Amino acid sequence: MIIKNGLIHDAIHKEPYTGDIRIENGKLVSVGGTAEGDPEVLDASGLHVYPGFVDAHSHIGLDGYGGPTGTTYDYNEMNDICCPQLRGMDSYYAQDAAIPMALAGGVTTVAAGPGSANVLGGTFLAVKLFGNTVDEAMIRPSVAMKCAFGENPKRCYKEKCDSARMTTAALLRQMLFEARDYMLRKEYAGDDISKQPKFDMKMEALIPVLKREIPLKAHAHRSDDIMTALRIAKEFDLKITIEHCTEGHLIVNELKQAGVPVAVGPTLTNASKLELLNKSWTTPGILAAAGIPVSIITDAPVIPQQYLPLCAGLAVKAGMDPFQALQAITINPARHIGVEDRVGSLEAGKDADLVLTDGDPLVSDTTVRMVLTDGIIRHRMNL
Repeated sequence: MIIKNGLIHDAIHKEPYTGDIRIENGKLVSVGGTAEGDPEVLDASGLHVYPGFVDAHSHIGLDGYGGPTGTTYDYNEMNDICCPQLRGMDSYYAQDAAIPMALAGGVTTVAAGPGSANVLGGTFLAVKLFGNTVDEAMIRPSVAMKCAFGENPKRCYKEKCDSARMTTAALLRQMLFEARDYMLRKEYAGDDISKQPKFDMKMEALIPVLKREIPLKAHAHRSDDIMTALRIAKEFDLKITIEHCTEGHLIVNELKQAGVPVAVGPTLTNASKLELLNKSWTTPGILAAAGIPVSIITDAPVIPQQYLPLCAGLAVKAGMDPFQALQAITINPARHIGVEDRVGSLEAGKDADLVLTDGDPLVSDTTVRMVLTDGIIRHRMNL
């Protein structure tokens, strides 16, 4: 397939350019210039061509669309405050009614996984938003280990085991200490099964975190929670991403010095708890201007997944650079979840995930005309 004469916004170069895009076997072969010789040609004259939009933090497919509250509640385990052995892929429902709506909005890839009830909640997976099964949709089964600070673990486990921020931090540190001890004992024992520690599924799940193979995905709104997350990551030499980062604009220098990616949102919501009082649309722009890698997130279904580009547009309205806002829903979240080799920008060799619009998708009156993933048209708006 050749997509001809579209105005290409590749999420790498700031200025768009008119050109052709060649797709073969679901991959981008060339982006820009002139392409000829393919019998399947899609004329994109007058249209804008973007990479498929990416959300680094979603619960789509786990917190299902429709039905009374609780009937599709598959994103939090409420009986164990520390459950790193859980996998988001085992709760992901690929036929969630929210998925085609998200795809129609241009969102093609998300990281989906557990909520924030638990100090350790399990792993997020990266998925494309199509397919009948999680196996068909999945890009990577495990991209991050969810952990949570602040009000949610306290609220959910107040009568059981956690009623203070210092308790949340202590529970996480205890699990990491135990997992490190378990990992070292396994390494020392080698192939001698008689010396190996008794199998522990929780400890096994934390080994990729300790080996820096996946990051901690740290739910943290308030500045003190963000600093606690950074402190623990430094103590155990872990990779970490800061999720929500509501008060990130209050600690810009600290976040810049830490050098960690941040995911800001959901901002299009009511301040439903004290730790959201300083919520502001200016936050992603302030952090991006300081050189911090910023993704904008919906936390879907807190904000419906299809409104991801709208959230980027509201950040622009509050002062964010438009190109940085585009990157915050394309290449930055792809890097945030470790799938930038596949998605997030229009570059040769990447998956052919594209969004064709009749204008700027960060503006509310723009229509998404067509969405492709892996070179296949998944959504078409006939006007």
